[in-house]
Amino acid sequence: MPSIARVIRLAPLYLLLLFTLIQGCSDERSRLQQIIDRGELVVITRNSATTYYEGVSGPKGMEYDLAKGFADSLGVKIKLVVASSMAEALTMISEDEADLVAAGVMVTDQRKIWLNFTPPYQKVTQQLIYRQGKDIKRPKDISQLDGILQVVDNSSHDKRLHELHSEYRDLTWSVTSELDSADLMGLVDSREIDYTITDSNTFLLNRHFHPELRVAFSLSTPKPLAWALPKFQDLSLYQAASSYIDKMEKEGTLANLIDRYYGHTKDFDYVGTRSYMEHIKTRLPKYRHLFEYHSKEYGVDWRLLAAMAYQESHWNPRAVSPTGVKGIMMLTQDTAKYLGVKNRRDPVESIRGGASFFSRIWKKFPERIDPVDRMWLTVASYNIGHGHVEDTRIITEKRGGNADTWKDVRKNLPLLRKKRWYKTTKHGYARGNEAVTYVENIRSYYDILVWLTDKENKLKEGEQNAEQQLPNISIPAAL
Repeated sequence: MPSIARVIRLAPLYLLLLFTLIQGCSDERSRLQQIIDRGELVVITRNSATTYYEGVSGPKGMEYDLAKGFADSLGVKIKLVVASSMAEALTMISEDEADLVAAGVMVTDQRKIWLNFTPPYQKVTQQLIYRQGKDIKRPKDISQLDGILQVVDNSSHDKRLHELHSEYRDLTWSVTSELDSADLMGLVDSREIDYTITDSNTFLLNRHFHPELRVAFSLSTPKPLAWALPKFQDLSLYQAASSYIDKMEKEGTLANLIDRYYGHTKDFDYVGTRSYMEHIKTRLPKYRHLFEYHSKEYGVDWRLLAAMAYQESHWNPRAVSPTGVKGIMMLTQDTAKYLGVKNRRDPVESIRGGASFFSRIWKKFPERIDPVDRMWLTVASYNIGHGHVEDTRIITEKRGGNADTWKDVRKNLPLLRKKRWYKTTKHGYARGNEAVTYVENIRSYYDILVWLTDKENKLKEGEQNAEQQLPNISIPAAL
């Protein structure tokens, strides 16, 4: 057994040997190369309308589409890890439990200390939300708040309130870790709380569901959203992600993505939305089974079919327009004859005809077109005619746009009213601006139906789970 003196004398040699072994066992590949070799990009995100959610045809959300595109550019699959809160997401990435966070992370000076951020892909403003009403006065600043203010715990909104507290010493608020910003908007709408704070993009996507809610004032200047990565010495992944965002920006792909999720939210019809929400309760139940049945027959989302029917007739099977189109799907006489619809005022025949017509138009567009863009191009064609939409796609190409995206085609549809343009087309003049309004209205109606049916499904899942957890109790026959 070696003496203590000999061990002490040889200690540096032992340490050098240990360091050499550790170095030999360490992975010398770059962070980026490790991801490519394993064939998987691990992304932390959150469940929300602005980030990621399960749509009828699979995963959706701007953050998901953006991150999926990055994974595709690397030639790897994407693996999602859904965090319950932003605080959890940032803690997980700081502990190296994933490759990056794509969850609408606001870039702040404090977060920059321990995280790397890609170039921003969107800017948002923090807004104070309240519910309008005869008995409710709109606050003009923090000093006029009179009621319960609640925000998400440990969020950027919570931190902003802490900053404001130094100036407004009477400011009080509560926090929750169980709800997100969209949930808190629901509580304001139901008057369970008086105010909340949310980001402008979250408000835009959710205000159609709560038409009584309003922005009182902004609590910040526009702040950037970006992907967050751990601060490794190896910056290969950070550089690749940053280059990807820059490329998306320069090519216009990022603008197309933002338009896909937010383009229809700019024009908000308060009266129309309130009326629509009421008709969902009073009129839709009578026809919902027909929309669901024929949607399966023709492969069309029933909620889209119902949204189109509402735009056409407000779910009134007796509706007749001044131009002679009739029924719940407002079919022309020629279209009805083409589809084999004998009675346009019969809801069964009309909805079947509408679903069939949509399916036929859908098939006319190239399969290379993204399903979301293809859907809105088909809806526009339902209104204005496939030929006019094809004319507009040609115009779009001539003007340097992307004829496969609704965003670019939408910009050019109004040109069909101008002689300079329609005289060069195959199908001539059309009221393209009205087709744009038609599609944007249906996008809003569709979003609301998706939101409501998602709530229904969650409620059903909760009831099923509760039933499964009930104890098996034997009730005496005498009772």
